[in-house]
Amino acid sequence: MAYLYFTVEYAIKTHDYIILHSGGLLGVKNKGHIEATLEFVKNDLYYPTIEEKAAYLLYALNKNHAFNDGNKRASVALTAYFFEINGLEFIVGRFMRDMENIAVDVADNIIGRELLFDIIKSFIYEEEYSDELKLKIINAKQEALNRN
Repeated sequence: MAYLYFTVEYAIKTHDYIILHSGGLLGVKNKGHIEATLEFVKNDLYYPTIEEKAAYLLYALNKNHAFNDGNKRASVALTAYFFEINGLEFIVGRFMRDMENIAVDVADNIIGRELLFDIIKSFIYEEEYSDELKLKIINAKQEALNRN
């Protein structure tokens, strides 16, 4: 399947819109991180499915701190847009609502890439998290508490 992607300029414009409407510091800290993320996500050998692409996109935009502020918010909004332009607009509302806390947990190293992939896969294919996925999330949070 051929996927649609957005540009670096779109990512920066979306980030700036988010900051102007919800607060924070405008500006790009490292444009190269944005460019690399948006180029790597196109690699079908590494990320052949929509859920793999979305998990990578959200994780990389969240963790690479390409923007001065609002990296978590931008990662959620841009991944939601990626879903929308690729025909998955029906999950965007739930994704935007439920992903806010998940994005914080990704930033705080509570949820890693594998669990994020499982969560995103659930958004696409299930109406709600399975009991198994809920348990994985709970366990990840418990492990984080035990580390601290």
